[in-house]
Amino acid sequence: MHAGLVGMPNHRLIYVPHPISREPSSKCREYIEGNDPVTGRPVLDEIVEALTKPLTKEDMIESLEERPVPRLLGPDTDEGLQRLFFEEKMTDYLPIVLPTEERVAEMLTGTSHKPDEVVGELRSGYEALSFTVEKVAANAVMAGARPEYLPVILALAASGVPAIATSTQSFARMIVVNGPIRHEIEMNSGCGAMGPFNQANAVLGRVATFMSLNLGGGGVPNLTYWGSQGNSLNYNHVTFAENEEGLPSGWKPFHIQKGFKPGDSVVSYFHGYGIWHWKNTYDEKRHKAILQMANWVLPSGAYRSGLGLLLDPIVARDLVQEGFPSKGALSEYVYDNTKLPFREYWRYHLVEGMTLPAAQQGVEPYASWLKEPKKTMINRYRNPEEISILVVGGSTNAFWQAGDWRYIGSFSIDEWR
Repeated sequence: MHAGLVGMPNHRLIYVPHPISREPSSKCREYIEGNDPVTGRPVLDEIVEALTKPLTKEDMIESLEERPVPRLLGPDTDEGLQRLFFEEKMTDYLPIVLPTEERVAEMLTGTSHKPDEVVGELRSGYEALSFTVEKVAANAVMAGARPEYLPVILALAASGVPAIATSTQSFARMIVVNGPIRHEIEMNSGCGAMGPFNQANAVLGRVATFMSLNLGGGGVPNLTYWGSQGNSLNYNHVTFAENEEGLPSGWKPFHIQKGFKPGDSVVSYFHGYGIWHWKNTYDEKRHKAILQMANWVLPSGAYRSGLGLLLDPIVARDLVQEGFPSKGALSEYVYDNTKLPFREYWRYHLVEGMTLPAAQQGVEPYASWLKEPKKTMINRYRNPEEISILVVGGSTNAFWQAGDWRYIGSFSIDEWR
């Protein structure tokens, strides 16, 4: 199916059993030396044949599969159209607002950009698909957005980051908004900010999922989505505005940390699995508890994971009292004090499958790491910048959460006004 989508319908493919994640190298070798589960033929024979057998005329065919999408659907009842959207896998299977021409036109009043302007490309499945401002607006209508949300939604679309990741692992996203637009669209950054209590917070994450489905070709299980169990956060992800007003003195808003100006409106994307709650014991210092969480979130040195600390303003003020005058100081502390010995690092299944082969082939710095004594300590996180700190909450309890959120990037909203 994928080969046909990218214009190579007769591409030679070989299959091996799954899953391969967490399987030892001995099991993977069994797969290679065994039979193709689809054809029943020896995998090695198929590989040799695919690489050496002369190409036929059919093998050399290159033709993209035409999949025209009509701009408008024909007239029908509300129930009939809702059912059609469900059957075509264009929704999250919750009711949508039907994107009529009138509603899309109203949504387009939220930006000065022309409806037919190409926003960018998304690759949520296997191929990158381009789309226009109008198509983004249609998805915004479906999710229940208001026109004033459209610049944020266009910034998410233009980022090129799909909300639905194609992987056998069940990933989600975290979406954080900074700057004046937080107030303009009445986002919640205080009490209940990560709950279902605010229209903008709820809708923005939902639109991100819709765009991955409808503009990026993703989200079809066993075709363009392979997450074994799925992730309930994919409904609208972890979406909120940072509580900039709740930041203690010396702590900068996240977008300023990333080089933007205080008056800029910015949306940031993060990649991970989810969030975990943490409650301090009575006499425990905040920063000590954060170290425990940081070690727990990344237990084996994945080295492509990050850490996202979501702190209530009360916790942020407590950390200042404990000697952390800035977010950067806390990130540096966590980075310096979360380490593991190489004997644990090399046992992690992703490291064994990806980093170890590179080390054995002489790729640095991994080759030098391989020569280190097994008791030598290594940082769990690649650098302090992988440890993101965000302040959110209403100061009703000294509470905080964390997750394996790796920072992807920050994107201007103002460009899409």
